[in-house]
Amino acid sequence: MAQAFNSAAAVQAAVGQDLGTTDWLAITQDRINTFADATGDHQWIHVDPERAKDGPFGKTIAHGYLTLSLANLFLPQLVEYQGLKMGVNYGCDKVRFPSPVPVGSRVRGHGVVVAAEPVKGDGVQVTVRVTVQIEGSDKPGCVVDTISRLFF
Repeated sequence: MAQAFNSAAAVQAAVGQDLGTTDWLAITQDRINTFADATGDHQWIHVDPERAKDGPFGKTIAHGYLTLSLANLFLPQLVEYQGLKMGVNYGCDKVRFPSPVPVGSRVRGHGVVVAAEPVKGDGVQVTVRVTVQIEGSDKPGCVVDTISRLFF
C-alpha cells in the first residue's frame, strides 16, 4: 500500500522514511521484446533466447533501461500524493545497474525518501531512491534516485 502525503511539509518531514516494497513483477521475454521494439535496441543478449543460452548470462536479460523504467511503474505503488495540483518528473541521479535481470525472474520496487527541499509556490522537490530488487538475488537490478517536483 502506498504511503500517502498531503502537503509539501509532510513530504519534507518524510526524509529517511522507508516506503516499503511493491508487489512482484515477472520479467517476461515479451516485455523485453516490446521494450526492444520501442527503443530499437535488439542486442542478442536481450532478444535471442537461443544465442543467449551460450552467452555470459545463460539466458536473455532485461535491458538496463527497461529495468530503470520500472521505477515509473513502481513509484505510484510506493507513494501517493493527495491534494496535488501538479507533479512533474524532474530527473534522476545516481543510476546504477548492479546485477543483470534475467528473463523469467521477478522484480519489485523498494522506496526510501532520501531528500526533500522546498521550491517556490508551495512546492517540494523530493528524491525517492527506488531499488529494483530481484527475487532470490543479493544484488538489485537497478538503484535510482528519482527526483520529482510536487505542487500542492
